Parts: sequence; structure tokens; C-alpha cells
Amino acid sequence: MWKITENSFDPASQNHKETIFTIGNGYLSTRGALEEGYPGESRASFVHGVFDDTPVVFTELANAPDWMALSILLNGERFSLARGTILDFQRELDLRSGLLTRRVRWQSPGGHVATLLFERFASLADEHLLALRCQVIPEFDGEIEIRAALNGNMDNEGLTHWLHVSQRRENWETVCLQTRTRKSGIALALAMRLRGFDSPQPDYWDVENVPTLRQVFPARRGETVTVTKFVGIATSRDSDDPLALALERAARPQSWDAALEAQKQAWEREWERCEVSIEGDDEAQIAIRFSLFQLLIAAPRHDNRVNIGAKTLSGFGYRGHAFWDTEIFMLPVFTYTAPQIARNLLDYRYLTLPAAREKASAAGYEGAWFAWESAATGDEVTPTWVPDFHDKKKLARVWTGDLALHISADVAYAAWQYWRATGDDTWFAERGAELVLDTAKFFAARAEWQPERGCYAYSDVIGPDEYHDHNNNNAYTNRLAKWNLQTGLAILDWLKNNQPGKAIELARSLDLNAERLSKWQDVAEKICMRVEPDGLIEQFDGFFALKDIKLADYEPRTRSMHEIFGVEAANEYQVLKQPDVLMMQYLLHNEYSDEQIRTNYDYYTPRTDHTYGSSLGPSIQAIVACLMGDVEEAYEHFIRAARADLRDVRGNAGDGIHAASAGGTWQAVVFGFGGLRIHADGSWETHPHLPQHWQSLTFRFYLHGQQHIVRLENR
Repeated sequence: MWKITENSFDPASQNHKETIFTIGNGYLSTRGALEEGYPGESRASFVHGVFDDTPVVFTELANAPDWMALSILLNGERFSLARGTILDFQRELDLRSGLLTRRVRWQSPGGHVATLLFERFASLADEHLLALRCQVIPEFDGEIEIRAALNGNMDNEGLTHWLHVSQRRENWETVCLQTRTRKSGIALALAMRLRGFDSPQPDYWDVENVPTLRQVFPARRGETVTVTKFVGIATSRDSDDPLALALERAARPQSWDAALEAQKQAWEREWERCEVSIEGDDEAQIAIRFSLFQLLIAAPRHDNRVNIGAKTLSGFGYRGHAFWDTEIFMLPVFTYTAPQIARNLLDYRYLTLPAAREKASAAGYEGAWFAWESAATGDEVTPTWVPDFHDKKKLARVWTGDLALHISADVAYAAWQYWRATGDDTWFAERGAELVLDTAKFFAARAEWQPERGCYAYSDVIGPDEYHDHNNNNAYTNRLAKWNLQTGLAILDWLKNNQPGKAIELARSLDLNAERLSKWQDVAEKICMRVEPDGLIEQFDGFFALKDIKLADYEPRTRSMHEIFGVEAANEYQVLKQPDVLMMQYLLHNEYSDEQIRTNYDYYTPRTDHTYGSSLGPSIQAIVACLMGDVEEAYEHFIRAARADLRDVRGNAGDGIHAASAGGTWQAVVFGFGGLRIHADGSWETHPHLPQHWQSLTFRFYLHGQQHIVRLENR
């Protein structure tokens, strides 16, 4: 089970299919749009780090010039699925090799029939190389004309980010294009090398911003016409001379077969690190491999200045901005299967510490408060207003950028988890420790003493459950703040014992004097947390007093409860986008008994909007259900996460991959059904809870540099 397939073309679902047929290599991704184009398409390629300013959302990944553009004319009639007759259609994405293939048998309006085979990949062996091959098998005699172009006239849903700089024909088979983002000034260069077999020298059409090579072939019934398009791509983030780099990479491949073989070998090495095998459940098998593939093609292997956006590089959703989704949902996949990628992602947070400190300072606090939505610099880029659910002419206030504190603890947790899994003392001493210490400094500064309760509070916040804002003492926020402070103190002791020079340096630069550290200890010991005698934890102050509802009373429905109630009214009900308390207990589950987890699971599960709430919730719900031994219920939540994109269960997959759900799906398999437990001393064990119909589960993970392959069988 390695292939995502489609056996008919449905224009109504094309944006969804563009998302799931996305290809990439960790440097860029290209949506699965058709080479020749189609009305209503959402055609896009996104390159890591290439952001440009925009109204309302501050900045967004700029839709790069289109490297795929290819037009085919059969006896003068342009090939298009929007006209003529589709006699046969097949498309497949081979997850094992990253090769996207489309085969179409098509009859033109004039009656000319041909089979067209398109293949393309973004090279994992060379991140600056893109490859496309088109083969045409005519069922007529006459002429086949192929026009290959680089199209700089791309936009972000109507907003243009690019200024044309120059273009030229480099040699008989190569043209190039240079462009630049309007505000951020990032230069981008593409070089296209067109190889046609048994063809005359192509014509060059010097169309402004769309340099084009045209080749004409004689069409003979049953004889294949083949053209190969190699494209080199580079930006000023990669080189002082991106055009030279692009030209060199476009000229490098000796042949299509050689480039594809290098691609296959690179992907083989990739899967050796992270492959998951599920016997007895084809849907779960393809879903977990699809999830891993989508994360792998978004993972920066050679750049530590970028993060992975909530929609990866696969769509316009969230404008390429990164959230806590990376640290809590995606990063564990890399921490345990590709630590070097995890380190790059954590380096991004370290390099954006200045912006996090500035955000905290602007709000009147010390330490580091990371942006809820982060882009190139780490500055806060959460939009302040968005269209209202009920009336698109009105705007609704977005509060996450102002109120979501937990992001800082999430970053600290991810750094600590990476250190614990890898034993990378050098990185942690140089960078990770500072992430934990400066976020702890923020939580100590942000805490407010409430004398009437005798505890430290965090007021006016929003937790992971975004159906409720402006609440006090959110359980997830408070408990992770406590963890952050306690871990900060422990790490400072570790530094003193193991890296005394670094301990002195950080104590000086962060002003970690005895009085400040005493305050950390005091806050950690006295953070507000309401816990009932039976162990039930209140999600935030006053949650138990909100109106209770039965979600079954609102079925059937196709909208979230947030949409049904409205942004403001949702605050009045005990309905959750995702359960904060269960997320907290999953991350810190060693600190809670099974009985206490069960109490909270039973209370919050029926109040959670599983289907139309957050795509982040079902995978965590599945893991906690496994902890409780509720395997059948766990599978229901797991399969909901697994289907998020492949079946477009929320109807918004056209905006891009639900990356957190992809990462959560892997966690549900490994930590939930596989029951993997990592201990502080570096040992590990499994407590499997395999679904009854799974014959076996095999997964791989790294711990302190050593790979372990685990096979669990259902007996």
C-alpha cells in the first residue's frame, strides 16, 4: 500500500485532489494541479522562507513562478480536460518514490485521439531540481506541438507578490527567469532545460515573464513523442547568485532515468528511518504512509531558518504561518525518526528568540513569548480580524495572538523532548536550554498573585480549545507553565553540573539571580488549578458553570459548533474544539494516575466537537483512549484523524494538508496503539493496544542515536 490513486477526473473535487497529490522535497512543494491547467484550479508552488508582506495577514508565503507550465496541441487543438472527451483517466502518487503520474486517453473536439502520460517529481536527492516528463502516443497522423514555459505571472488568490527582473535564452535548450518579491526583496531564479528526442531545435518565445520553448514533432500513429523538462530553482536565501545555481542544477541531470533513480534511492533512505507497517488494515496503512510523506516533503533538511506551517507547503491556508502544531504534533515524528530535521525546526525557534522577547516586552513582561502565528522573523503575524462565520460582511476579532500563552511552553517542551530522546547535550546546552529558561522567565513574569485564593493565576488567556477565549486559569496553560518553570530550574542545575561555563553565561545574560529563581519556585508550587475530589480538573475558572449540552441533539450537522453558536456565544457552553485537559494529561501522563485520566476522559469526551472541531483533537483523543484500554473507541478517533485529508472529512482539505493531524496520526499509532513509552533513563518499553483487526504493527524510532525496529503481533 504505497500509492494514492484516482481513476476518474472530478472537477468539483480538483482543489482537494491538488492538495493530496502535492509533491515536494523539503525545500519546496508543488500542488497537484494539472500541467496544462484547468479552470478554477488552485495552482501553487511554495518555497520555504519566501515570505512577502500582505494586507490583513501581515505576511504570507509567496506563490512561486510556475515551473510546470506545459501546453500540448494535437493537430492544432489544445489538450485540455475542460474540453473534448476523457476516454480514460488515471492518476497516482507513489509515496515510496515521490513520483506523481497521470495517464489520460483523450479525444479532441475535432476527433483526434491520443494517450498522454505525465510524470513529475521534486528531487529529494537535489532540492534545487524539479523534473517533468510528458509522453504523447497519438492515434492519428499529423503534428504534435509542445510548449514548455516558466510562468512568472502567479498570485496568491489575487494578490501578486512578484516583480519581473529579467529573462533570456541561455542556450538552445535552456531558458531562465529572474523575479523578486515586491516587499521582502527575495530574488528567485528558475532555469528550464527542455529535452525532446528526435526533435529539431526548439523555438524561443520571449513572452514577458513567461519565457517559452516550443517544439513541433511529426505525429505518427502509435509512435511515442517524449519531452523532458528539468528545472533548477534557487533564491537569494540560498546563494548570492541564485541564477547561476539554478542553471547549474538544471544542466546537471544526464537523463530522466538517472534523475529518477537518484530520487528513488533518496526516498529509500528516507523510508528506512521512519516506515510504519500495519497488517490487516489497508486504510490505516495507506493513511499513515501518506501522513508521513506529507510531513517529509515539508521538512527542511538544509535550512534551520524555517518552520513547517500548519498547512505545510501544500496550500494557501494559514498563509504558510507556523503554530504550536509543529512542536506538539509534528516535531515528535522527526525527533524519533529524523533528529537532524527536528534540530533544524528547533533552531528556527532559537533564532526567533529576539522576536519572542520583543513580543513579551511589548506586553510588559520579561522573557520570551513566542508568536501564535510565526513566519520569517518570528514576529507575531496572527491576523487581528477575519470574516465572521454568519455574516461575511462583518469581521470577527481573532484573540489567539493576544491571549495564547501556552505556545511558549510548547516550544520549551519540544526542545526538552528532543534532548531527552537524542541525548544531544551539545545542542541543548548551546540552544535548547535557553529556550526553556527564557520561556520560564516569561511565565514567572506573567503570573499574577491572587491573595483570595492563595495561588498564582494566568488571567485573560485562551487555551488549545479555541471555542473559549478570555478565560482565567486555563488548565493546560497553567499546568504547562508549571512544568516549564520546574524544568527550567532543573535544567539550570544540570548546566551547573555539566556545562558550568554555559550556566554562568545564561545566568548573566538572562539575569537569573537567586531572587528571580526563588520566584520561579514559588510560582511553580502555587499555580492555580481547580481539581475536584474525584480528580476531575476544571478546564478553566467557571467552566463547570457554563451551559451543558448534548451534541447528539444537534445531529445531523455539517458545521462546527463554533459556527452554529457563533464566536461569542460559544463561550457560554460546555462544548470544546479540543479537550485541553486531556492534551495536558497526554503530555505529562506520568504525573497522573489511570483513575484520574479516566475521570477526565469520561467527562470531556462527550463535550468535544470531534468531527467538526479541531483537526488536532482526534489523534490525541485516540492516544488517551488507548491509555484507558478503550481500543475500539481509540480506533474511531484515529480513523477520523487518518481520513482528515484523504477523505476531506472537514471539507477544507483544498486549503492544504492538516499537518498537525498528520503528525498526530503517527503519534496515535506509535504511542497509542503501539504503546511506546520512553523513560528518563533512556530505556523504553511498549504497552500495545492493537485494534482487533490489526494482525501486526511494525514501526521504527531512534533513541540516543540508535534505531529500534518494533514489531507487535495481535495474538
